[in-house]
Amino acid sequence: MSALPKPIADATTRSEPPRNAASRMRRMVAGTRDEWRRAPWTVRLSIICLLMFYLFAAASPVFAPYDPTHQYRNLPDCPPMRLHLAPPSQWSHGFFFAYPLTMTDAMARRFSEDRTRRTWVRLFHRGHLFTTDSPADPYFMLGSENLGRDLFSRIVYGARVSMCIGLVGVFISFSLGIMVGAFSGLMGGMTDNLIMRWCEIEMSLPSFYFLLALAAVIPSGMSTVATFFMIVAIMAFISWAGFARVIRGMAAAVRSAPFVEAGRALGASRTRLLLRHVIPTVLGFAAVNASLSIPGYILGESSLSLLGLGIQEPAASWGNLLSQAMDPQNIEHYPWVLIPGIFISLAVMAFNFLGDYMRDRLDPANLN
Repeated sequence: MSALPKPIADATTRSEPPRNAASRMRRMVAGTRDEWRRAPWTVRLSIICLLMFYLFAAASPVFAPYDPTHQYRNLPDCPPMRLHLAPPSQWSHGFFFAYPLTMTDAMARRFSEDRTRRTWVRLFHRGHLFTTDSPADPYFMLGSENLGRDLFSRIVYGARVSMCIGLVGVFISFSLGIMVGAFSGLMGGMTDNLIMRWCEIEMSLPSFYFLLALAAVIPSGMSTVATFFMIVAIMAFISWAGFARVIRGMAAAVRSAPFVEAGRALGASRTRLLLRHVIPTVLGFAAVNASLSIPGYILGESSLSLLGLGIQEPAASWGNLLSQAMDPQNIEHYPWVLIPGIFISLAVMAFNFLGDYMRDRLDPANLN
């Protein structure tokens, strides 16, 4: 008698989680679709731009047609090559081709097209999104820099540093700022005063010059990965204090809230009050400010790399790719060296548009 209900109960128990999980997934997809439709075109374009940049960082070997460190000594400061559509009768060779460039004036870095040959550009060839049949016969979509390296390949690989440094830096600084600020606001008294005075001392330091001083002590022989994490740690150490002070004010306001007093009356420890009551109330504000702070990390890394204190050659970042643009004559004769700056500007504007939209959407006055 007891064996008959068990299969029914077990079947009901086994069937409910998939149905609930599927319904939650459908609600999440529907909510995401509604937010996408509600967002203005600037936010949609920003999201697409950021997804493309992070896709560059995640799949750099696929999107970059060539090795970013390979030097084409016969093609330094080569201008972008024009892409041509092949006639249908030649589609067996490829859909697109470019005429190779040859240097006609080594002093002025002048190039001319060799119309006697064609460089066929193949899609999804040899594990790349696009490349040529032979690496010795390149196609420079965005031109080359002064050492003859493909600028587009270096921009794609530079996204690994310039786009990831913001996420890692914000994660470190905001985690530290939330914990310190929430703890200070919850404790109050002498502990609160000491922590806030320390934050004010850090905030009084000129951040950029202090950043230069700390970055100057990075050993020159460090690897690229170690240099990356050193820069992230230095920038996070500088920027956490201001955020912790804002979080402290919010936590101090929540400290006397009824739900916190109820938890304290029930015997909850300070750690539990901090993790279960105080910190969750400030996470919405933290998420908005995190998105607005990422551009600061991108610009900070770009400034350090531009001055030679960040990511060093031959590794690529969007900042050190702009080092050639510090010479006005290079800008006049080789304007394509400014293209990495366009990528920096697009990333910064995209994060700002997205952060402003998140701030407006999470505003209690705008919630519907």
